[in-house]
Amino acid sequence: MIHDLVIRGARVVTPGSVSTCEIGVLGGTIATLGTGLEGREVIEAAGLVALPGGIDSHVHISQPSGPGIEMADDFASATRAAACGGNTTVMPFCLPEEGQTLREAVAAYLAKAEGNCLTDVSFHLIVKSVDPVTLGQDLPALIAQGMTSFKVFMTYQGMRLTDAEILQVMAVAREHGALTLVHAENEDAIEFLRDKAERAGEIAPVHHARTRPVPVEREATHRAAMLAEVAGVPVMIVHVSNGEALDEIRRARERGVRVFAETCPQYITLTAGDLDRAGFEGAKWVCSPPPRDDAQQAAIWAGIEQGAFDVFSSDHCPFRFADPAGKDAPGARASFRNIPNGIPGVETRLPILFSEGVVKGRISLPTFAALTASNHARIYGLENKGVIAVGKDADIVLWDPALTRPITQERLHHGSDYTPWEGFEVTGWPVRTLLRGQTVMLDGEPAGTPTGSHVARAKPEVTP
Repeated sequence: MIHDLVIRGARVVTPGSVSTCEIGVLGGTIATLGTGLEGREVIEAAGLVALPGGIDSHVHISQPSGPGIEMADDFASATRAAACGGNTTVMPFCLPEEGQTLREAVAAYLAKAEGNCLTDVSFHLIVKSVDPVTLGQDLPALIAQGMTSFKVFMTYQGMRLTDAEILQVMAVAREHGALTLVHAENEDAIEFLRDKAERAGEIAPVHHARTRPVPVEREATHRAAMLAEVAGVPVMIVHVSNGEALDEIRRARERGVRVFAETCPQYITLTAGDLDRAGFEGAKWVCSPPPRDDAQQAAIWAGIEQGAFDVFSSDHCPFRFADPAGKDAPGARASFRNIPNGIPGVETRLPILFSEGVVKGRISLPTFAALTASNHARIYGLENKGVIAVGKDADIVLWDPALTRPITQERLHHGSDYTPWEGFEVTGWPVRTLLRGQTVMLDGEPAGTPTGSHVARAKPEVTP
C-alpha cells in the first residue's frame, strides 16, 4: 500500500504505550502503524514525539459577554491559536443571546464557524432557561443532531439556574442520552461577600479572588453531585480549582455517583497573588473560579497524578486588557465585580502540562495523551478522535520534547493582547500539527487553509 503520508522515526504514543513506529495516513485517516511503510509524502520525525491531536473541551469563542463587551477571539483566531498549541479539535460553548432560542443560537454559531476554522469544532450547549421550548424541543432536537452535552451555571446573574431547574435539565439529559456540565460556585455566598467587600472599599482586582473563596466552590460541587445523584445521571464538574472541591467529587464517587472532573492550567501554575498587583494590572488574571494558593496547587497536582481528574482543559475565555470592550470595561476600575471574567489559554494549555507534568516526571506520556485528548473524545462522544490508532482521524501532533523557551505574547496567535503566563519557561513544544493528515501548524506558525468543520458527536459512553 502506498500511503498519502508516512510519519517516520517518532516515538508514537498510543493508549497505554509508547513505541517507535511509522504512521501511515490514507484519505485523512490512520491506515497503518508499522515499519517500512511507503508514502507519497514522508515526514522525518526522529527525535520527536507523536501524540494524538489535543482536544480542548472547554473554550469560549465569539460568546456574548454583556453590553459593549467583546471576546477577543473569533473562530479564525481561536482555532489558529489552538492549532499552534497542538490542538486539532476545540469544543466551544453555544450561548443564546437575549430573546434567541437555543436552536437559533446554534445556527448563528455554525455560520460564524463555517469556513473559518483551522481545527475541527464541536459545540456544547449552554442552558440558561428551562422554558418549554428549550427543554421540550430545542435540547432533544440538538442532542439528536450530535450536540450531546450542555452546561448549567450555579453562578452569574442571568445565567444561574436554581437546583430545581438544574434537575429539570438533568432529566432531559437522562431521557435523551446527554452529559450535563456544571460550573459549581454558590452565587448567593459570592454576592454576600462581594457586597461586604465593596462596603469596605475593597474594590481592587484581587478582591475578585477573595470573594470567591474555596468554600463557595466546595459547597456547590457537593450540591451538583447530589443533584446528579437524585436525577440518576452522570455529571462533569468543570474547572475544579482546589483540593476540597476534589474531595467532594471523590466522596460522591464512593457513593456510586458518576462524577467526572476537569481542571485547567491556571490551577497548577497561577495563584490569587497574581491578582494582587498595583493598579488595574491584576485584572489580567481575573477568572472564575480564581487561582488559589500553593497548597491548593499541590492538591490539584496530587489529583492529576492519582488519576482523579478525567480531562485537562483550558477554559479559554479571552478578553483584551487595554480595551474598554475587554477587561477595562466601564466600571471595571470602580469595582472588581465589573471586570469581565476569563483568561486566554487555548494555545498554552498543552505546553504547560507537558513541561510541568511530563518533563518534570509527574505524569507519563500516555497519561498526558489521556488527559488532553483521548478522555475528552471518550467522554464527549468524539468517536473518530483522541487516539493514534488505525481507523481514527489522522489528527496528530509532533512534539519536540527538548525545545525550551518562555511563553511570550509576541509568539502567540490568539486575539487577546496579553498572556497570563508571560515569561513562564516551558520545555516541550508542539512543532507540527496535522488535522486529518494535513499540516495546519509548522514550527509554531499556522499553515494551510481553514478546513476544520463542526463534528457531530455520538451519545457519550457515560450516559445510563
